[in-house]
Amino acid sequence: MVQLVVMGVSGSGKTTVGSHLAEKLGWKFYDGDDYHPPENKKKMAEGIPLNDQDRIPWLCKLHDILMREESSGQNAILACSALKKMYRCILVSGREAAYSKNDELEKQGEMAAGKILFIHLDGPQELIAKRLEKRKGHFMPSELLQSQFDALEPPTAPENFITINLEKSVSEVASEIVKSLPLK
Repeated sequence: MVQLVVMGVSGSGKTTVGSHLAEKLGWKFYDGDDYHPPENKKKMAEGIPLNDQDRIPWLCKLHDILMREESSGQNAILACSALKKMYRCILVSGREAAYSKNDELEKQGEMAAGKILFIHLDGPQELIAKRLEKRKGHFMPSELLQSQFDALEPPTAPENFITINLEKSVSEVASEIVKSLPLK
């Protein structure tokens, strides 16, 4: 089974790319934003960045979704910012990763490498800011974009990831991702 997490800062195209991929591959798609508790959405709408304590229960819920899909033999795609290494470890390993020290996170990351493939949508802040300005009806205001870039820890080895330039069309990005999947 393949579990993908399409990650990146707000406005990078996670939902668009993830839902396009899910449709193309016939896989289940989950938008992490749908699982934020109301207090997180309210905080962001007020222009207040989320902290680790805000995110940990949300990430644990997303981990549970991915593990449920894996245990039922389903491929799944999750759109989730997954900005920090610790957040990605929680998505892979669950709640215990939230309270691990850095060296323990490294070991967990190495043991879990391959369990989830992270697709990092990467691109210039100016382009993403323009996208956010055009977005209507979303709780995440463009004023918080800088806080997202400040928090971003791009994935590195031994994490299981690929980085995709988001300056391409959605179909080009999706095709590039599909080519990199470990499908048989």
